[in-house]
Amino acid sequence: SRHPPRGPPPPPGGRVGAAPMQPTLSFSPEILLRAQGRAMGLKAAIFDVDGVLTDGRIYIGEQGESFKAFSTLDGHGLKLLREGGIEPIVITGRDAPAVRRRVADLGLAHARYGVKDKLAAAEALLAALGVDWADVAAMGADWPDLPLMARAALAIAPPQAHAEVRAIAHHITQAPAGYGAAREACDLMLVATGRYGELLQSHLQTLDGGR
Repeated sequence: SRHPPRGPPPPPGGRVGAAPMQPTLSFSPEILLRAQGRAMGLKAAIFDVDGVLTDGRIYIGEQGESFKAFSTLDGHGLKLLREGGIEPIVITGRDAPAVRRRVADLGLAHARYGVKDKLAAAEALLAALGVDWADVAAMGADWPDLPLMARAALAIAPPQAHAEVRAIAHHITQAPAGYGAAREACDLMLVATGRYGELLQSHLQTLDGGR
């Protein structure tokens, strides 16, 4: 008796390509339009640290600030954002070794620490990058972030942000600060600019690096 055909042999190396995966994320048409920027041209996204990339709590011991907790979801989101052509920028009012270490581990090229005037720092960075506010997103949690969010094409806040910050935000994340809020913001921008599905599919074919 003959055995039924088994189909084509696997590719060299024995690995079979993954089937296309359909994204499950969705956002409202209004916020997607806002997140596209000018002619789908968001080029940079500015993130605060305390209350955005962390839950806002500060751990202080006898030797000063000792550690911070970060989300791997947020970290990978920042890396994906850069892969998608949107430059992540960190501007924080505090300067802590843990923050510098996290930024270095993620390979982020643009960060400013211990900033008193976030607007001046942001405008200097954007000028160096050749990016206008019309092509910028900003995510913040408290009053020092207001000047950036008021000028950005897309303003995002976590749900625990101050009321005045939430009032000017175009999008308030469902995920809390320090637990995926920044990742939600990154996902929104990538979906809006049409890169999310491509990046998702690429991760089915390759192994991810550190997060």
